[in-house]
Amino acid sequence: MKIALMDSGIGLLPAAVAVRRLRPDADLVLSSDPDGMPWGPRTPEDLTERALTVARAAAEHEPDALIVGCNTATVHALPALRAALEPHIPVIGTVPAIKPAASEGGKVAIWATPATTGSPYQRGLIRDFADGAEVTEVPCPGLADAVEHADADAVERAVAAAAALTPHDVRALVLGCTHYELVAEQIRAAVQSADLPPMVFHGSAGAVAAQALRRIGAEPAPTATPSGGLTVLLSGRTSELPAAALSYAEGRLLRAAAPAR
Repeated sequence: MKIALMDSGIGLLPAAVAVRRLRPDADLVLSSDPDGMPWGPRTPEDLTERALTVARAAAEHEPDALIVGCNTATVHALPALRAALEPHIPVIGTVPAIKPAASEGGKVAIWATPATTGSPYQRGLIRDFADGAEVTEVPCPGLADAVEHADADAVERAVAAAAALTPHDVRALVLGCTHYELVAEQIRAAVQSADLPPMVFHGSAGAVAAQALRRIGAEPAPTATPSGGLTVLLSGRTSELPAAALSYAEGRLLRAAAPAR
């Protein structure tokens, strides 16, 4: 089994680790675009072209499925990616986990990039899946970029700014950008009030990994022999995990589980 993941940068790491945990015997192909990042400021047309290039680089390795490990690329490029690759390679998009976060009602915060916050896409998800919940959209300028470059000071500043916009009594927090899952514990430390029960965080990595297996008719097998390989593509070039990726536990886990080749 071979699962490919694509993103502009290292935001694909949480989903890659989720796949690795479900199927340690699966080969992984990580395809990102350091030459063209960030994707967020690009026009939808330009972003789609970059995403198609990254996806085609992954497709050359003949994966069984491709995970789009990026919320922004899912919004703008998913139809084009599916048109280019399916049905030969199933393409799985990443959607913010608004539905499970809102299922209990109460107050929910959605941390997302400025481009996504308030967008018709996110507002549509809130309308469709968060009826009955009180939702606060929190823009996080600079956070994804700071995470991408493993800039600890910039991450701290961006998290503090977003935390200041998050209501004190929020009970569930949606990580609406895959990069944010890499610093989830820093976010938790910034928003958790000592006088309230633990806030519930909702990322997308686990659900996306499980959906990829369902799409190819595979069952989770977390106790399988950890024999899966790792291929890293940086703007189409075979490489190793970038240094920034190894600043996070997810990157180090992937390198330890299967040396890059």
